[in-house]
Amino acid sequence: MLIVQKYGGTSVGDVDRIKDVARRVIKSREGGHQLVVILSAMAGETNRLVDLANKVAGEPDGREYDQLVSTGEQVTIALLALALQAQGVTARSFLGHQIRILTDSSFSKARIKSIDAPLIHKQLKLGTVVVIAGFQGIDPEGNITTLGRGGSDTTAVAIAAALKADLCEIYTDVDGVYTADPRICPLARRLSKITYEEMLELAASGAKVLQTRSVGLAAKYHVPVWVKSSFAPAGEDGGTLVSEQGMEELVVSGISHDKSEAKISVRHLADHPGIAARLFAPVSEANINVDMIVQNISADGFTDLTFTVPKVDLKGALRIVEKTAKEIGASSVESDEKIAKVSIVGFGMKTHAGIAARMFRALADEKINIQAISTSEIKVAVIIEEKDMEKAVRVLHKVFGLDKK
Repeated sequence: MLIVQKYGGTSVGDVDRIKDVARRVIKSREGGHQLVVILSAMAGETNRLVDLANKVAGEPDGREYDQLVSTGEQVTIALLALALQAQGVTARSFLGHQIRILTDSSFSKARIKSIDAPLIHKQLKLGTVVVIAGFQGIDPEGNITTLGRGGSDTTAVAIAAALKADLCEIYTDVDGVYTADPRICPLARRLSKITYEEMLELAASGAKVLQTRSVGLAAKYHVPVWVKSSFAPAGEDGGTLVSEQGMEELVVSGISHDKSEAKISVRHLADHPGIAARLFAPVSEANINVDMIVQNISADGFTDLTFTVPKVDLKGALRIVEKTAKEIGASSVESDEKIAKVSIVGFGMKTHAGIAARMFRALADEKINIQAISTSEIKVAVIIEEKDMEKAVRVLHKVFGLDKK
């Protein structure tokens, strides 16, 4: 089998952890598998580099920012290659530009366009364990780019897809995907398997196990992804398999939460064709992602429009929206960072009616006010006050029968 393994920051947090990763890689190799290993920077290193950039420049230039924060992975891949070589294993490390991971030029949020799969296959045929830096690539002009937070997951799945690998293993500090965050909900339980669609909705709704883009890629290219803990004994069964088949008996598979968004409201906005386009076009051009959007019923030709953006983009979004709001005659722009998004996700929701009503009733019984609602075939998400988030997660987890039996 050809296996792509990805190890996160906590898995390579120090030399001892890197040596442990080397032992895991060797064990897999002894099983007759070809190995491509993707690494993140050591835990905390990317944050350290980001802090340095912010201390030098309040709003760092995108190109130089990526040039700086991409250096963390160079350390870990070289150390792992050295650790493998010390055990008599042929290994070589590669940065994103060396393996030719071609991206667009959206610094800090780049998207992968292509990967030089023949180069990797050539190394594998030589019996080499290929160790690749996650999180980074190179644009058509030769600039180093980064893929955004959690980008090493995306690197791993993209490489697995390009190589047509049999499996992509994501090693992290948790032993799989849980029905809720165990730190908030002690009765949460690990799922043995989950569908791409469910994992995508959970990731997009705040679950931190896998990056959203990596799950989308896995679904598109049918890459089975196995989430495991690098802290469990090597070879021990466990983890969660993300694939086309999930836990069919569950109506709701998980509860996710997210405190990383902020709410923007535009008041007394003229309600006629083209207004929403004028409001959101410059936000999109600034590469700011808009999540939930709610528009009130029009009264006397005017309406209010509310939407959410990542908190890290709030200042930039407000500058753009306030300018546009003046141009289109809105009365005011308000923002709120003290919000949280709580979502219920489950493939079984497609065939079971009344799920949203149960969710709303459960929250109402706890006197938790809903500020906005968003739905899909397999997800219902609500915006509530941040202070009510943990209580909402625990209540919904119990209401939908997800507590440990």
